[in-house]
Amino acid sequence: MYIAPADGSIGEAEWRPFVEANSFGHLVAAGRGREVPVVVPTQFLLSGDTVWLHLVRANPIFEALAENPRVVLSVAGDWAYIPSSWKAIGEEDPALGIPTTYYGAVQLTGTATVWSERDEAGSVAGILRRQLDALQPDVPVADPAEAHALKLNAILGIGIAIESVQAKFKYGGNVDPAHRLAVAARLEQRDGPGDAGASAQVHRRLEQESVREREAGG
Repeated sequence: MYIAPADGSIGEAEWRPFVEANSFGHLVAAGRGREVPVVVPTQFLLSGDTVWLHLVRANPIFEALAENPRVVLSVAGDWAYIPSSWKAIGEEDPALGIPTTYYGAVQLTGTATVWSERDEAGSVAGILRRQLDALQPDVPVADPAEAHALKLNAILGIGIAIESVQAKFKYGGNVDPAHRLAVAARLEQRDGPGDAGASAQVHRRLEQESVREREAGG
């Protein structure tokens, strides 16, 4: 994806919390010689430098992975449409504003390994345990290997060793703080889906810039 300098990430300290908070994305496998890649919406767990997930064995992505294990996991969130009039402050003409969309997006590229119960005892169950511990840590649940042993044969686990990361946080970084704060206030007033997250991202990015400026000034 294209990342303008104003939208670039400061690094892992920024993109990792975003991915952990938005643990649903699209897994893309190109395979080999295919006209279109296989794209699968999926829940996942980011743990260290590995992404863990599981899918039904019949999912067509496993054919593509057998051809080529290289994949991209695309994650997006905290998005909100910004009307043109919101881009004007003070005496500026709202009719001359330029609409946009605020959003965060991270793409994790790596090599996938497919796991089944026959590969290594408890491997799929292990992935399920990791996900359950992360997604519902306070909810009692039966151990997958003990309670659902037969059903585990219907799924396969995937571990993706992350090799590169692209991260984009498009929250008005190309304009001054006053314009960004005005948009954030409008987002808080509208309070639609994604608005609170987008507003929080605006304030967070502004605080990051302020910290960097203070550090640069000694």
